[in-house]
This record gives sequence, C-alpha cells and structure tokens, in this order.
Amino acid sequence: MEKAKEFLKLSEEESASVSQLKIHPHRPGLDCSFYEDFALRGIRVDRVEPGIVSCTFKVPSRLTDRSGKLATGAIANLVDEVGGAVVYVEGLPMNVSVDMSISFLSSASLNDELEITSKVLGRKGGYAGTIVLVKNKATGELIAEGRHSLFGKHVSKM
Repeated sequence: MEKAKEFLKLSEEESASVSQLKIHPHRPGLDCSFYEDFALRGIRVDRVEPGIVSCTFKVPSRLTDRSGKLATGAIANLVDEVGGAVVYVEGLPMNVSVDMSISFLSSASLNDELEITSKVLGRKGGYAGTIVLVKNKATGELIAEGRHSLFGKHVSKM
C-alpha cells in the first residue's frame, strides 16, 4: 500500500498545477461538463456514415502520463466515446457500455495526430458491437484496438 501511495503522490509542481484548475458549475444542456472539456476537447469528427465514425485527435499534454505518452485511460475513454457514437440514435437515450476490451499495441506521444475509426460489427435488438481502431495518422501505426459492446433501448416494432 505504501508503494501505491508513493507512486500516486503528486510532486510540488503537479500539486500547484492541479490547484490552479478552475472548475465552473455545469449547466446541463448549456455548457460542456468538466469531463467533456478535459477529456474530449480537441476531438474532430471527420466522417460520419451509417455504421462508421472517423475522428482525428491531437494528443494534448493534459492526457499524457508521466513519461509523456498518451495515458492508457485516455485511450480507453476514446474507445468508449467513439465506439458509443457510432451506435447512437438521435432521440433515444444513450447506450450503456456492457463490455469493452482493448489491446494496447503501441503508444502515442504528445502532439501526435491520431485517427480514431469506429465501425459497427453487428446489432441484435438493443445490443450492438463495435470495433474501434486508434492509429497514428502520420505513420499508420496501430496504437490500440478496442471491442465495445453496448446496450440501449431500440425502436419498438409496434
């Protein structure tokens, strides 16, 4: 437990950085939440077609780990968000993630431009499966591959 505490302990510089964060009250429907602003700011949707969503994202310093690489949690978040976006239906509640598995194959560095592509693998009732590929746009190197299963209310046949 002591090793974990020591690993998670912030340096004075990190602590000062965190204390300078300004978190404003969230007004649903009017403002971006802290999460949206922190984790998703900078993502650009390049293409939307039935069953496919393609985005571009430049790795920002706020999502890098101590070694300067895109944090694995940030990659997981991108898989979750872009994987969910491809099955979203306007007017219906958001889908809920049921299962997600991610293969981390390489890493991305600060300012690397990533291409994130999500495709629907299939649907059955309210259940959908997607695959999300995260690639370095300049080199084509595959950073991560995610499989994402979601469930949501589907349109009634009545």
